[in-house]
Amino acid sequence: MELESSLTGLTHLFVTVFLTGFAGCIVIPGITDVTMLALCPGRDQCSLAIYLTGFQQAITGVGAVVMTPLIGKLSDQYGRKTLLTLPLTVSIIPVVILAYSRDTNFFYVYFATRTLAAMAGESCVNCLALAYVADKVPHRKRASAFGILAGVGSASFVCGTLAARFLSTASAFQVAALSSMIGVVYMRIFLKESVGGGDLRQLILKEGEEEECADVSSERTTGIFKRLPSIGDLISLLKCCPTFSQAAVVLFFNGLADSGIQASLMYYLKARFQFSKDQFADLLLITGIGATVAQLLFMPLLVPAMGEEKLLSTGLLLGCIGTFSYSISWSPWVPYAIAGCSVFVVFVRPSICSIASKLVGPNEQGMVQGCLTGISSFANIISPLIFSPLTALFLSEEAPFNFPGFSIMCLGLVLMVGLIQSILIWAVPSNAGYKTNCIINRNDALV
Repeated sequence: MELESSLTGLTHLFVTVFLTGFAGCIVIPGITDVTMLALCPGRDQCSLAIYLTGFQQAITGVGAVVMTPLIGKLSDQYGRKTLLTLPLTVSIIPVVILAYSRDTNFFYVYFATRTLAAMAGESCVNCLALAYVADKVPHRKRASAFGILAGVGSASFVCGTLAARFLSTASAFQVAALSSMIGVVYMRIFLKESVGGGDLRQLILKEGEEEECADVSSERTTGIFKRLPSIGDLISLLKCCPTFSQAAVVLFFNGLADSGIQASLMYYLKARFQFSKDQFADLLLITGIGATVAQLLFMPLLVPAMGEEKLLSTGLLLGCIGTFSYSISWSPWVPYAIAGCSVFVVFVRPSICSIASKLVGPNEQGMVQGCLTGISSFANIISPLIFSPLTALFLSEEAPFNFPGFSIMCLGLVLMVGLIQSILIWAVPSNAGYKTNCIINRNDALV
């Protein structure tokens, strides 16, 4: 009953996430064809498209590393709803451009505005939504609530992909623009403001480092700029709590693999099996339905039985198997057959966010979720710089040996590193709340 009561208060957040997620997902199946048609018309392989996609992901990651901790911490002070308005509003502009025209000149305008909009706050939507959930749900139920939030995102992915399967490319972008606008208006009207509770300053630290971390806290007690998160805050989080640092490492390698898959897989399938919009939509639909079922049905059942840590490792293991399988696809039906295995990697992010949320007080949820998103975004900077050129090389005639899926296999190895690290994470006691031995409350003794 406690979870059901908490979820009732999250209804408007779920609707907002669904509408904005639907707008983002409905254009995914067609964007590869739009990019190829604008840059390399009439070809099934285009290195320029791969490099530009990777460049966009890297630049977006640079913006996210800076913006997500900043906006996350500002939301602790001024509210989640207030800070959600910025990223949701700027995300409308790029889809409106392609809804109007997909000619080469308009594509370059879209590319520039999409990059700037994503830098300004694309990752912040997820960060702020997680912080909002943490505000409303008791820590014992957060993993399930985070999973349901991710499930709503996956449901929007399924609906968006299904709509893209039956709509023309032009119509898909027009529907995306309309859905984005409705999402912003709905959020501003119906979503209630949420701010992290309390005025007490809390910092993560290990025993024996109270003085060091107190110095960090004292530097941020007055003035808006002194209250904003810095690289030093993130370093303090990583140094002071082993559990947080381990979770950050897992998230980093998972982010490397996830970003690499986004930058490489569709171009690999197009070059290898001549996939087009409809085939991409079918594949994404299978993955999305599996992810939705896993997050909405399986995760609330598996968290109490397994705990976040074991669920995290299980998701990474199945993700490794799926990624390796993609790399050795020998027929067009193989990606469809193995799509179901890789969907369980969706357990990773909610599990890590739940583990981290238990390590801090309510007035630090935005900052910590923002720092986690920033770490993942840093991986988004590195991954395309490595795997986009690698994918382009092995899909070209100059490949050193004949293995088109070599870059995908390397992504599986990256995910395996995260799996090994996840096994080292110890369980956070379920009755500890946020006052673990890593927390100091400025008005209490070290606990």
